[in-house]
Amino acid sequence: MNGAQSLIRTLVDAGVDVCFSNPGTSEMHFVAALDTVPEMRGVLALFEGVVTGAADGYARIAGKPAATLLHLGPGLGNGLANLHNARRAHTPIVNVIGDHATYHKKYDAPLESDIEPVAGSLRGWIRRSGSTADVGADAAAAVAASQAPPGRVATLILPADISWGDGGVAVPPIPPRVPHAVADTTVKSIAEVLRTGEPVALLVGGPACREPGLRAISRIATATGAKPFVETFPARLERGAGLPAIERLGYFAEQVTEQLQGVRHVILAGTKAPVSFFAYPGKPSDLVPEGAQAHTLAELDQDVVGALEALAEEVAPGTEPVLQQPHRPDLPTGPLTAQNWVDVIGALLPEGAIVSDEANTSGVRLPAATAGAPRHDLLTLTGGAIGQGLPVATGAAIAAPDRPVVALQSDGSALYTISALWTMARENLNVTTVLLNNRAYAILRLELLRVGAEGSGPKAMELLDLSRPDMDFVKIAEGMGVPASRATTAEELAEQFRRALAEAGPHLIDAAVPSLL
Repeated sequence: MNGAQSLIRTLVDAGVDVCFSNPGTSEMHFVAALDTVPEMRGVLALFEGVVTGAADGYARIAGKPAATLLHLGPGLGNGLANLHNARRAHTPIVNVIGDHATYHKKYDAPLESDIEPVAGSLRGWIRRSGSTADVGADAAAAVAASQAPPGRVATLILPADISWGDGGVAVPPIPPRVPHAVADTTVKSIAEVLRTGEPVALLVGGPACREPGLRAISRIATATGAKPFVETFPARLERGAGLPAIERLGYFAEQVTEQLQGVRHVILAGTKAPVSFFAYPGKPSDLVPEGAQAHTLAELDQDVVGALEALAEEVAPGTEPVLQQPHRPDLPTGPLTAQNWVDVIGALLPEGAIVSDEANTSGVRLPAATAGAPRHDLLTLTGGAIGQGLPVATGAAIAAPDRPVVALQSDGSALYTISALWTMARENLNVTTVLLNNRAYAILRLELLRVGAEGSGPKAMELLDLSRPDMDFVKIAEGMGVPASRATTAEELAEQFRRALAEAGPHLIDAAVPSLL
């Protein structure tokens, strides 16, 4: 058994049986070893940002890590943005990076680079295999490290000669650590805050965004009058009829200021205190209201849901959660607008859907339109690095092939990783992409105003415009092997969305939605 074979066998034995890949010469023995361990599914992507984003989407839904296979330092660099998003989502990923043979590195070949410092920016786990005999143990350690609460990117660097060398040994899985319980004294002290009678906000994230956590939050809020909020960009939020509808904290600082107005205490569970996404002249970065106090019920590496359930028993015994009743918008008519396209989605979203949301400015009204739709999972842009939506949808569809996946995708963000469509076609994934085409980086038009930049004239606007030439996303999708259509009215979008959901495999709808700005 060579090093690559021991690596893949160890991964599979630990439950990691999907590898998203964009390999190069230094990874060829890994590629060859896939045929000796047929339980590992290799998925090819045309760009490393799709590889890493798909691994993120897969793990968010599967609840276990996928592996990636990247080519040296430049391959890691190409995949770094979506690894950043995965870091912010606390997603477990086993990030395998091939490197030059150990004896070749001294020659400073053209693709030589320092991999460790780049991988270090992910603040995860890093190891370089030093011998073929160690590869299996290193792989087992990487899987366990990726799954240690709250989840992280574990990077294993595999030199080519260590990969092809004989003497590899498959190693049994290492049981991952489990979250430790929050102390009873902490729960009781937070309960006392809720009993003060002063205005309280309860902000949650991470695992609290699934049904058990949401039910506990609703019980606490109902009994105490606390304002409940979910973090702005949750990794995975369960929503829809039959679940508590908990409002997300706003993206813009002005929204958060309004939501938290008058609050004297902010209780945190599985997330951090809110801060402004960017700095703005003359405006605060810390969004906890002045004079208010932040209290931590549970850190992300703790048992967040258990702490919320214990707090609910302390302050809300016998209280039932408030559940969202089924409700769908009426199907709109007329030309598509930023206001009505979301009603089409809300009216037709199928039961059990997974929604990868990178609609950005076009999706401002999406939460209200889908609140009463059948139960679904929402995957959001956790780290703010655009180009996540299509890759995350790809990975989610591989993790849950029996569920419909809907990618709500802005045009500017889509172009970062548009080649994900090819992987969807190659793997015949049930992903329906609704591409909101306003021919602009609309969010940046808004930010240009919000940062107080002077002189936003024609030259400035030129850098935020995606026309001249207009892009034909129908032809782009069809060129990638994905059936596509164009919608300019609400009726067309509804008809095309229904058809795409009814047919197997991927589809793209180019929805001409005017910008809000």
